[in-house]
Amino acid sequence: MSTRTEATPAANRATPATVPWSKRLRSARVYVGALIVLVWGLGPFYWMVVTAFRDPDYTFENTPWPTHITLENFRNAFDTTRGNDFGRAVTNSIVIGLATAVVALLIGMLAAYALARLTFRGKTLVAGLVLSASMFPVVVLVTPLFQLFTDIGWIGHYQAMIVPNISFVLPLTVYILASFFVELPWELEEAARIDGASRFQAFRLIMLPLAAPAVFTTAILAFIAAVNEYLLARLLSSDTTEPVTVAIARFSGNDPLVQPYAAIMAAGTIVTVPLVIMVLIFQRRIISGLTAGGVKS
Repeated sequence: MSTRTEATPAANRATPATVPWSKRLRSARVYVGALIVLVWGLGPFYWMVVTAFRDPDYTFENTPWPTHITLENFRNAFDTTRGNDFGRAVTNSIVIGLATAVVALLIGMLAAYALARLTFRGKTLVAGLVLSASMFPVVVLVTPLFQLFTDIGWIGHYQAMIVPNISFVLPLTVYILASFFVELPWELEEAARIDGASRFQAFRLIMLPLAAPAVFTTAILAFIAAVNEYLLARLLSSDTTEPVTVAIARFSGNDPLVQPYAAIMAAGTIVTVPLVIMVLIFQRRIISGLTAGGVKS
């Protein structure tokens, strides 16, 4: 009785020696490029966090790792004795961001559904107008909006920042959701219509649940965009309604001639880290909302 041992062909065994140098070079370029982008994007964020935990007396020390660690900067960020009210600014940003995201979603879902699923005269023109609105420079709107909101008494109120933010994030909302609605199967909607559902019922009960990943993605992006807005908020807000972007920019310390850089870094860390954590936690849903269609195999 003989025992036969099957040998794996040498061609099927990938060894480093058999990998062509051109393929290794391409892989190395990819990794080096990814590393450069990573350092370029996360470098400022890392330095902000390091400075936030560093003693104010050593703010300008160039040691690349955390030294002289303290929580004093975070206490200074929330200290109101210097005229700062960072806690209220955080609340204002949450209110403005949530209101913007909710209203933009309500309007954007209906507009995206109409562009993706309905046929009507001027559809291409409407889609072009939505796209052009996203390209309009914000700085051009500063003077007209300031004059308009002054005339109607909105300066210093939440709506003076929420309404412009809605117009800024609405094109993004429409295009993300429209691209998703296009991929959803028509058969599901037609079956609901045959069963007696109206078009709105089919949208609400059938199409909208399927588009949940895209809706979730759009809500996060709209919220972040509204929180990050600075130019209009700087001109249209007051001391009681200013968001964190404006509050951080006008931070003051013990010496009016010296910027409290360490406290500013601490405030920036408080604002940025939760957003980063939220994106990391929901990254799978965000990616699926941006790339996935409605047909699953």
